[in-house]
Amino acid sequence: MTTAVVGIGLIGGSLMIDLRKRGFADKIIGVDTNIQHQNIARLCGLVDETDTLENAVDRSDLIILCTPVDTNCMMLPGILDRIKGTSRVVTDMGSTKASIAVISEHHPGRGRYVAVHPMAGTEYSGPLAAIGRLFDYKPAIICDPELSDRDALELIERMLGVLNMRIVNMNSSDHDIHVAYVSHISHITSFSLALSVLEKEEKEQNILTLAGGGFESTVRLAKSSGETWAPIFLENSRYIVEVMDTYIEKMNLFREMIVERNLEGLKSLMNEANKIRKILN
Repeated sequence: MTTAVVGIGLIGGSLMIDLRKRGFADKIIGVDTNIQHQNIARLCGLVDETDTLENAVDRSDLIILCTPVDTNCMMLPGILDRIKGTSRVVTDMGSTKASIAVISEHHPGRGRYVAVHPMAGTEYSGPLAAIGRLFDYKPAIICDPELSDRDALELIERMLGVLNMRIVNMNSSDHDIHVAYVSHISHITSFSLALSVLEKEEKEQNILTLAGGGFESTVRLAKSSGETWAPIFLENSRYIVEVMDTYIEKMNLFREMIVERNLEGLKSLMNEANKIRKILN
């Protein structure tokens, strides 16, 4: 099987490591607008060669879109134009799905597209961030599977099986609501805390020398690429604003209890929050 990976970064590169190692991808063609990323991907063996998007689509059995979500949306209709009526398949790894679902819904080649969101990643970006086993035992959400051709869906399910991922089916709107709460708000919180501490650091030198494990784990996601996350926030703005309002409400509750020196109120809030252990353990 010839596979094209469009966007050779953390996700695209990590996919290629395991899909090649586990015998799923025989030949890999990389597509990236960043020349440095192209060169690194070839030198590191993430791809066998690089090519233009059009040539890679025409030469590949499977096309995997791993670019920012707004770029995926822009590229998909043209790719479907090229592969409709063929056995070729296109999938995307984007973190939002409602917009790309609307864009592709009435396209005559829609059946050749399978919408996927692997719930895996790190705070790093670029081809040098690619690592093996990134996807092992993580959830993979397939959105609107009923709109994909049976053979296209089976190919992507086989690919996710090779990656040892646990498949969950969901419709696009539900997906975007859920990821706003469990993923996107975490990044916004991390970015916000990092900005707050950096602002204070300008006035009080060496505040960051006191940073311990708790701080580091909380702001880890603030290292994430703005090129990736700004489009996600805008694409999923409706649900992200909803969860931000809820988050601010809870922050204000804590603020109120602290201002009032309400020890029992604080304990009650924390005990309620502790129930998350039952879900995550």
